[in-house]
Amino acid sequence: MRKTNLLNSQLSAAISQIGHTQWLSIGDAGLPILDVGQKIDLALVRGVPSFIDVLAATLSEMKVQKVYLAQEIKQANPEQLTAIQTLLDDDVQIEWISHEALKAMTRDPNNIATVRTGEVTPFSNIVLESNVDFAGEAIK
Repeated sequence: MRKTNLLNSQLSAAISQIGHTQWLSIGDAGLPILDVGQKIDLALVRGVPSFIDVLAATLSEMKVQKVYLAQEIKQANPEQLTAIQTLLDDDVQIEWISHEALKAMTRDPNNIATVRTGEVTPFSNIVLESNVDFAGEAIK
């Protein structure tokens, strides 16, 4: 069994396969996900798992250099925005785009997987751009 926090095998595999500057998307229950690329459906019931819990677990395993957020979250879901910003490392850049542009990114070949959560609050979607972790801890 893994020693790390993330137990979902599909999400763990996607993070293991991602290369520098490739994307991994995490979305709410309503984010349209095409059958292009890998779909990781974690949604169980409304609200479970939450977007922020899935994001926290993902960030515990993935080095991120930039995130893409829909600018609409600023007005429609400021509490979620605050929770997202709390989880991000200080060196992670936020790029504000339209919700339509974010949905288009999830369909781009650079997006290696899209994770569907049980979240039911507006604009709880993010695209994570992978970084390289040269300072990571080596296996002993």
